[in-house]
Parts: sequence; C-alpha cells; structure tokens
Amino acid sequence: MSSEIFHVIMIKPSHYDADGYPIQWLRSMMPSNTLATINGLLIDCAARHVLGPGVEIRAQTMDETNTRIRPDKIIRRIRRDGGRALIMMVGVQTNQFPRAVDLSQKFLEAGIPVAIGGFHVSGCKSMLKEQPPEIVAARDMGISLFAGELEEQRLDVVLRDAYDGALKPEYDYLNQLPSLEAQPIPFLDRATVGRTGANYTSFDLGRGCPYQCSFCTIINVQGRKSRFRTPDDLEAIIRANLAQGIYKFFVTDDDLARNRNWEALFDRLIHLRDVEGLHFRLTIQVDMLCHKVEGFIDKACRAGVERVFMGLENINPDNLLEANKRQNKITEYRAMIQKWREYGATIIAGYILGFGADTRESILRDIRIVQEELPIDLLEFFVLTPLPGSADHKRMAEAGVWMDPDPNKYDACQRVTHHETMSDAEWDGIYRDAWHAYYTPEHIERIGRRSAAQKNKGINLNEVTEFYLAYKLEGVHPLEGGLLRRRYRRDRRPGLPLEPALVFYPRHWARSFGNLARLAWGVWRVNRLQKRIFSDPERFAYADLATTPAEDGDHETLALYRETTGGRGAVARGQRISEARTAVAARS
Repeated sequence: MSSEIFHVIMIKPSHYDADGYPIQWLRSMMPSNTLATINGLLIDCAARHVLGPGVEIRAQTMDETNTRIRPDKIIRRIRRDGGRALIMMVGVQTNQFPRAVDLSQKFLEAGIPVAIGGFHVSGCKSMLKEQPPEIVAARDMGISLFAGELEEQRLDVVLRDAYDGALKPEYDYLNQLPSLEAQPIPFLDRATVGRTGANYTSFDLGRGCPYQCSFCTIINVQGRKSRFRTPDDLEAIIRANLAQGIYKFFVTDDDLARNRNWEALFDRLIHLRDVEGLHFRLTIQVDMLCHKVEGFIDKACRAGVERVFMGLENINPDNLLEANKRQNKITEYRAMIQKWREYGATIIAGYILGFGADTRESILRDIRIVQEELPIDLLEFFVLTPLPGSADHKRMAEAGVWMDPDPNKYDACQRVTHHETMSDAEWDGIYRDAWHAYYTPEHIERIGRRSAAQKNKGINLNEVTEFYLAYKLEGVHPLEGGLLRRRYRRDRRPGLPLEPALVFYPRHWARSFGNLARLAWGVWRVNRLQKRIFSDPERFAYADLATTPAEDGDHETLALYRETTGGRGAVARGQRISEARTAVAARS
C-alpha cells in the first residue's frame, strides 16, 4: 500500500490575447496530443512503480484552453498531500512560452520544481547556436528545460530526479529519437476530453517528416526519419477510448499518407468497423499527392476517415518553391481533392499568406481562384511565421533580420517580421481581409450547394459558419476557438495593469454573451439556407467549375494555371515530364 503521494501536474498552457488575457473557453476546439502522450507515459510509470512500491504517482492533466489554472489551489493540494510534486509544462509552443514561464514562477516560489518541454525549447536547441533571451531567463529562474521526446522510459529519469530533489537544468534527447512501437499509448480520460466542444481526443501514429519545408519545425525537432506505431498500438488506442465513450479522433501525424504502414493500419481499422461493428470517426492530415498512393483514399474512408486536412499552403508554385515545398504540385490539386469528395470526406486546407511573391492584390485573386476552381470546404489562413526550430528562423536570425522579440506573438496569426514588398499595415490587413474574402455569404451558399449535390455525406453549413465566426467574432484562429470565451481579471499578463472590476466584468460579459448571440444568429440563418438548399428538387444537378472533373485541357482555361507565372511554369514542367515518360515508354 502506498504511503506517499507524488503529484505530477501536466499543464498545457494557453497564450495571451491582444489584451493580455489567456485565450480560454468554456469548451475549447482542439485536444492536446502532447497531454495525451505524456499522460499515457505517466500511467505506465505509475503501473511500474518507478519511484518505488511505497510511492503513488498521482497524475493530473490540465489544458488551459478550457481550464483555469490556479497555482494557489494546486500548491495547497500538493502541500496537503505531503508537498512532493513535479509541475510539467508540456507541448509548449513558442507563443505559449511566456505564459508557461509566468505560471512556472508561482510554483517555483512555493519550492515546487517545474520542467518545460515542447517545440519552443526543442526547436531553439536544435537550430540555434545561442539560446534566445527567454530560454536563458527561464533556466536562470530554476526551470528545468526538456528537449526531445520522453518515450523509452526517459520519463522515469525525470521523475526520479524530481523526486530526489535533483532535477537537472536541462535534458537533451534531440539526437536520440525513440522508437514508437509498443510504447505506452496516448490517453486522456473522459473528463478531460469532455472539455473540448466536439469530444475529440487525439493520438499520433508516426513522427518525423521526409520533406524539407523551410517554415516547418517538425523536421528539425522530430527528425526526417519517420518512426511509427503498430496496428496493435492503434487498436489499443481505439478500444481504450471506446470503452469510455469517446469515438472521435484527430490523428496528429503531419502526413499519414507517408506512413509506410498505412495499409496495415487502415486494414486493422476496417476490421474493427466491418467485422466487429465498432463505430469511430477520424480526422487525418495528408499531403497534396496522397491520391497517387494506390488504394489510400479508398481504405482511409472505409477505415472511418471523415475529415481530411491538407497543407495546400499556396496556389502559386513560385511561393511553394520559395518555401522548399516541392511536393505540392498545383497540377494535381483538383484531381486529389475531387477524389476525396467522391467518398464524402470534408476537405480542410491550410493557406499561408506572406510569401515573397504575395501582394494584397495577388492574395485576393488567389482566394477567388480557390473559391471557383477547388472544391474545398474549410480554408484556414496563416501568416508566414519564422518559428524557432525552422530553417526560416535560423536563416533570419543568422542574417540579423528583424523579428518581433515577443514570443507570445508567434502564433502564425500575427506578423512578426517585415515583408519584401507589402507594408506592415498591408500584411496585417490582408490577413484579416482574407477570412472575409473567402467566407462571403455567396461562397458559403456555394459550399452548401456542392455538399448537397454529393450523393454522400458532405459538410454541414453549421460547421462552416461556426468556423468562420470564430475568427470574425473573437479574432482568434478557429483552431484556437471554442464556446463562450472566459477571462479572469487577475490572470492578466504580468506588466499590464489590473483592470478595475467595474470596468472589466461588464465589458467581458457584454462581449462574451454578445458574441454568443451573434453566433446563434449566424447559425440560425445558415440553417435556413441549408434547408432551402436541401429542399431544392434539383440539388443533385448542381455543378460548378470546382466540381467538374479535371481534364487534360484545364491548363489552357483555368486561372489556377494561367494567372501566375509560377502556374504557367508548373504546367510546362508537367508537360515536359509527361513527354519524357512517353518517350521512354516508346523506346522500351
């Protein structure tokens, strides 16, 4: 029987909004895969009694996007149970690092050790010769910094050091990428998952990426050599979550189509669905050439994939080459997206603004082209951001290029450097305007008509409206959105004044409930639109340019290929490659 309690509090911090308050909701949008992963490792550590048979490891997961973090209450609970604990700030991205440090300081003042890990620490460690000021300051405060991954019982070492009062200033496993086979599975309990609006949980099936996109941090933190979980691991994840009533999953792999074991993984899921009758739904991420992998889309949808995110990034090949994203071929976009639509999958695409060839006019033109020629359901916009850990950041840092010194702004939704041709005001403005340019009432209706014309599921317009209104009403990226914004007067960023209660509370509640009412109004209106669309007896006859099957002559007529120099060049390259292959085939 355990005679001592050792608390391990895992906190996934949020980041501060423009007014200095943590972005937090009654129900948030996205689950934290890092929380799930480390919690799964801690469950294993507790089962193996890594601190000895007389010590109970009591773990708790806390996601600040949907849970208020009260260090004072956490500290009192730890002291009540004997005072032994470790606070882990997990999965901390660059924009979350300031908030993580601010929370850490309160625990350090109480004598409780704190460790911070995640992409900011790992990215800076992997790419920079000298660590940035905020990393140095955190280490000087007494925060332990962790770089790399915790599998293969590395968490055992951290826990024992913390228990012995000998936590090291730094743990660096970046050059020792662990295997994922037969490792403890990611897991969050029902109560934690229930704080997300759609009751999604998440897991990864592989880490690492073979591509070399200059804006990406994955390849420099998780490596370019991919590592994978097994079908047995996947089945264990599905069964563990179904047992607690969770059946919706976000697979966080950046590109599941490049997992060499994808077919075995999908076959296992198909067996669970078709033979055992289990019900679950998946959201996955893929590249823009996944339709070239024979059988991938068919088996993915049979395995339960209903939503697909793809890194469209841009439709100008000149911009894609600038970012070293050579795997994106605009000549394949239409065929690939339409293939997914044949199975009724919802298509979500990311689009980056701020490449060298971008101007305000070209961005608005490209958005129009996407609306008219690519049948995408949800398009989400990002600002090209030199994130620490990326090749872009390293290059700019070494060249002395100005980058905003506040890590809190590195959320890929705010400009943190200057553009080659656009002014700062233009770049800021076009990010705001891009959302409104894409999600016009006319285009939302077009998305609805495309969906209604499908002979399979398609997207519900409520989702489209809620996605757009998250940005329009709250000014946050939809993936950072949620239901009913929460702000706490005393949680404001240090250095900013405490607002008077008679000013703060009336303004907060008026804003929060006002936006909730606007959301309800928007959903009511789009429901009326959707009923009108679906009551149209001719709805299956609807077709437009985007849903018209791709043809060989498209390169002569479509703006996707004709209105940028990069587009014309991509078509010419494609024709040369095709001609060369034909010639080789003829000779053989």
